[in-house]
Amino acid sequence: MNIKFCGAAREVTGSAHLITLDDGYKILLDCGLYQGRSESWKKFNENWLFDPAEIDCLILSHAHIDHSGRIPKFVKDGFNGVIYCTHATRSLCAIMLLDSAGIQERDAEFFNRKVLPRKKKASKRIPLYTMEDANEAMLNFESFPYDKWIQVSNGVELLFKDAGHILGSANVTLRIKEGGKTRTIGFSGDVGRPNRPILRDPQPMPKLDYVICESTYGNKDHLGAPDEADKLLEVIRHTCVDKKGKLIIPAFSVGRTQEIVYMMDRMETAGLLPRIPVYVDSPLAVNATTIFGIHPECYDNKLNEYLLIDDNPFGFNKLTYVKNVDVSKSLNDRKEPCIIISASGMMNAGRVKHHLTNNIDNPKNTILIVGYCSPETPGGKLIAGAKEIRLFGEMKRVKAEVVVMDSFSAHADRGELLSFLKNQKGHLKKLFLVHGTLDRQEAFKELLQENGFSDIEIPALGDEFNIK
Repeated sequence: MNIKFCGAAREVTGSAHLITLDDGYKILLDCGLYQGRSESWKKFNENWLFDPAEIDCLILSHAHIDHSGRIPKFVKDGFNGVIYCTHATRSLCAIMLLDSAGIQERDAEFFNRKVLPRKKKASKRIPLYTMEDANEAMLNFESFPYDKWIQVSNGVELLFKDAGHILGSANVTLRIKEGGKTRTIGFSGDVGRPNRPILRDPQPMPKLDYVICESTYGNKDHLGAPDEADKLLEVIRHTCVDKKGKLIIPAFSVGRTQEIVYMMDRMETAGLLPRIPVYVDSPLAVNATTIFGIHPECYDNKLNEYLLIDDNPFGFNKLTYVKNVDVSKSLNDRKEPCIIISASGMMNAGRVKHHLTNNIDNPKNTILIVGYCSPETPGGKLIAGAKEIRLFGEMKRVKAEVVVMDSFSAHADRGELLSFLKNQKGHLKKLFLVHGTLDRQEAFKELLQENGFSDIEIPALGDEFNIK
């Protein structure tokens, strides 16, 4: 058996890991898009480290685009097998892959219409895939519940357990029988955080022989959840009541947006939320929130209890969901205090870039960053303390306050990752660290070794390992 690391290797995006069995059967774990503006990684999205037509099945951990976003191209380029995932992951992919395709089509159209005529050496831009490709890819999806063994092929069984990361997210266990041996391989997907709103806590994988584990926050500890709601309320009051400004919250449309809305809903129910307008300005977030409503199998006990008090945990007075682009534009003309939650979380695409452009040079306003941002994105630059930032070709002075609350991250921190892996100690033959920058992976490897783990690999892109 062979494992080849085809994405998210010493990087935090573009997840893809290929398992080839001795009989040639090929299993791909995730098929993610690299999200960023680096030219070298643009080539990653356009090319494969394998032939899609030779892959027998794809097992998808969850719907985030850095894990699912190349699936339409994967199918277009020859894959014709089954895509295994949970029920909620299939529901989310149906809207998220269409949204991703739409962004690529619009970006290509804008480049060809506005930029290409001014650049003599540039060539016409073609979308990585289209909305039609995304619809075609959905025909390959088959969804399954948590905690049930699934027969993938002769000698290969699959188990999904709740990863607590986003709605429908799962860690993956493979039980593989070949050559008279049974070997178990686990893939963590993205590990969520315990005691988070909405979702159940991450469930550990069974004891395994080999594990591929994420390490996004392998060198960091997050702010504790009890302080989080207080901190959010403090930022809201400081910005919207004291400064009478706008609070801009760049948030991913799936997961982060619903979590923030749910927290504000609880504040409003308790009479703590200031009476100011709150806007969720993202068509994808609006659709995703509807999907959250139809998958209660993913809810934790606290949300189920809250539903007895409030039958709509994602809606309250003063909250408006915005789909119409003209309404979105009008928010930038409003002078009164308000909260705008808009995608994307890294501020490198979507409507939030317009809100950033129109509000970042006003000291009355606050930009609240609530998750990981790649260093080269606008969000990453703001986290690094940039005094100026380029938006839509124009340099803008950063006069608004920038507040970072990475406790909202849907990724486990180093202590939570260590706790997630603790049942593997003493049994594991090899541990592979993926989905993290090298500095964080090396720090996490050291922490694991201090806690009794051994034989830990940090694979680079394209590295292959034989498993005997």
